[in-house]
Amino acid sequence: MKLSSAVKSVGFLERHASEIIEDIYQHHKSMVITKDGEVKAVLLDIQTYEELQESLSLKQVTSDR
Repeated sequence: MKLSSAVKSVGFLERHASEIIEDIYQHHKSMVITKDGEVKAVLLDIQTYEELQESLSLKQVTSDR
């Protein structure tokens, strides 16, 4: 994924939320959201988010040993 094509403003998100969410969900993409020229958030599809959470959880368990 080219990060430059996945960076959108909060205004763009407000105008196109439904389409953006559907595209992220169907294609397992992520999108960086900016406000006033600064990165503020990242949108992920739910599957990617859950995999990331699981991976972080497993890493935590491993490092606790």
